[in-house]
Amino acid sequence: MGQRMFLAVVPPEPVREDLEAFLDVRPGMRWTHPLHWHVTLAFFASVPEHRIDELIERLATKASKRHTFTTGLAGAGAFPNPARANVLWLGLDGGTDELTHLAASGRAAGAKVGAPPDAQKFRPHLTLARPRPPIEATRWLRVLDSYRSPAWEVVDVVLIASYLGEGSGGGSRYETVAQFALGRPGAGTP
Repeated sequence: MGQRMFLAVVPPEPVREDLEAFLDVRPGMRWTHPLHWHVTLAFFASVPEHRIDELIERLATKASKRHTFTTGLAGAGAFPNPARANVLWLGLDGGTDELTHLAASGRAAGAKVGAPPDAQKFRPHLTLARPRPPIEATRWLRVLDSYRSPAWEVVDVVLIASYLGEGSGGGSRYETVAQFALGRPGAGTP
């Protein structure tokens, strides 16, 4: 059986604290834990255990060839749609091209080691809540759309193992497996 993993950009602590302060005064929704906030670049449902080291090597090589870049959280949305939302999210402002390149190279690395990524089209976002049952989310989207995080420089990406049902409240537990520095400075501002 393989390891459930994902490649992600994790907002730095000051950004997480800013977003947490924004959400704390907005009761009525069960927000995801700030330590789980990330932007998934590539999800791997099952990485063969004997190929994890190879995946790490491939991801390190690919990350070293990418630029650092500036981004921020802004703009709200819902999956699959606002009328029956089961995910509320924030989008990213800036760095979309670099995020897309990182996602494509991460997915290619997974495919090379026998862990093809999910078939979802890449849409950079940070999940804030998973309402159950689905809700009509127009009011929440108006509130969330007013948020804009401080900008930050993305200097690395992280490979995270996900253990279903092992976190608090029966949720997932995340464990950082490897962190990959982006190799070239420079991409500019949002």
